[in-house]
Amino acid sequence: MSSPSAISLYDARPFFEKALQHGVQHGIIGPEKIEAMRVDGPKGMVQIARYFGNEYLRPELEKARSRMVNLISLYLESSCGGDLQLAAESLRDFSLLSRSKGGSDMLKALIALPQSSHFGMNERGGFKDEHIPLLAKWSLRSLSEYQAELATRSQVAQVMEAALWLADELGMDAEELDEVGADAEAVVRSCLLALALGRVEMPDWVAFEKMVGTLRKRHGDVAALPLALPKNLPAHLRVVVEALRQNVIADGPTILDAALPIRQLFHRSPAFMGRYFWMEDGLNEVDHHDRAASAVWRKVTGGNADDGSLLTLFLCVAAAAPPKTLLTEKSAAALVRKIRKSGLTPGLAHQYIVDHAPAQHRDAYARLWEGFVEEAQATLQSDAVHAQGDALALLRRECHVQ
Repeated sequence: MSSPSAISLYDARPFFEKALQHGVQHGIIGPEKIEAMRVDGPKGMVQIARYFGNEYLRPELEKARSRMVNLISLYLESSCGGDLQLAAESLRDFSLLSRSKGGSDMLKALIALPQSSHFGMNERGGFKDEHIPLLAKWSLRSLSEYQAELATRSQVAQVMEAALWLADELGMDAEELDEVGADAEAVVRSCLLALALGRVEMPDWVAFEKMVGTLRKRHGDVAALPLALPKNLPAHLRVVVEALRQNVIADGPTILDAALPIRQLFHRSPAFMGRYFWMEDGLNEVDHHDRAASAVWRKVTGGNADDGSLLTLFLCVAAAAPPKTLLTEKSAAALVRKIRKSGLTPGLAHQYIVDHAPAQHRDAYARLWEGFVEEAQATLQSDAVHAQGDALALLRRECHVQ
């Protein structure tokens, strides 16, 4: 015959009640202490009712009693690790009000911890009066709920502390991170990359793009990425930073893929948008863009800025032909045949002007091109018998044909 199944009884009493009964039964808590509790209990209930609402209303007092019991239970079970003997001794050696305050302090510290890893979305300065309604809710929650929330918020707090420490290594402080609303995990990942490349300042986009380009040139293999935890990183932050370092290593194959344009990867790829951090410096980005555009423009135009040279360049671009400012008779005829066969895309030239022309001349160049297209497109794309000759005559007159 099988043995009878064991039956375990679930004790749903508050931990405070269990500890009190254990203390009385084992002679830990005597009559004098019980009498002191009878005096402290009502005082504590009134104080709690006043703090959260109104001490003159019976429903508020009844809720205050539940809160006081729960706060004492939270503190005792947490501080004593669920040991009834230790909890009973704590009740013997300290007042009920101090144990209730201990539970309240636990919850205030919890509420003051960050919920989000985004800087700027968390208040600094600890528990404040505006948090009292939140404390009222938590004062009736169980220890398991408190522990789960504490674990989540503590993890977030550690990530934010790690981000602050690493950002400080690159000359950026908490106020600046709050101002830009940086995500702590993204900050840590970018800092690890920046420190691995010997940078001493937090990168803006231009510098970040160069960093990735350098990594692609120097380290084609993920295993060769020079990622390491900073030697002076505080010990209590090593676990959380190591987890994010592994994130960067996992991202390595994608980051190092030269076939993926860097800007497209980090600005338009859903998996990487917001995953890494860089300082927003619009002026520097514009300046970098202008310098890059100017270099391309000077190379293509050779310094020629006359209408004929510019229209030749724009026409080649719109026809998806190699950009040139001077055509021979032979290359002009080939360009006309290409346009008659494949057509003309004026928008390509517009975009080329935006991307490469000097900023102060873009509007004028766009007007020059639009006027030319309006008059010349029909001739260039005509399939009439004499269209080839007419188109070549047009190019000799308006463009630069030698």
